[in-house]
Amino acid sequence: MSLAIIEQLQEDGRRPYAAIGKAVGLSEAAVRQRVQKLLDQNVMQIVAVTDPLTVGFRRQAMLGINVEGDVDPVADALTAMPECEYVVMTAGSFDLMVEVVCEDDEHLLDVINKRVRTLPGVRSTESFVYLKLKKQTYMWGTR
Repeated sequence: MSLAIIEQLQEDGRRPYAAIGKAVGLSEAAVRQRVQKLLDQNVMQIVAVTDPLTVGFRRQAMLGINVEGDVDPVADALTAMPECEYVVMTAGSFDLMVEVVCEDDEHLLDVINKRVRTLPGVRSTESFVYLKLKKQTYMWGTR
């Protein structure tokens, strides 16, 4: 039942609990309780997703980062940077993949050159500057 509630909220995060209840066969109170439990357990979060371009962030890039030694401290430092929206440890050509959202090219250069490359343990970086965002969704549901 929780999966059905999640799917309803992924379609519309502002959908009223009564409408969700009707769609999944629960009372409004039961939906409210389950949503709160999902939020408390960090299973999901309900957020407003913006288009970075429309709110003044004209440059996005994915950074591939190679690390010497333990990856965790570098990942933690990147996670603390407000420009880093997505930080994931990977297997393959890079130890970390990091999506950064910046105001412009100068801001991106500052983040890469003065903040990422100077972190202890960072051996190398490769930047993949976004030219055009074709698809960004959070609708993978509960497959």
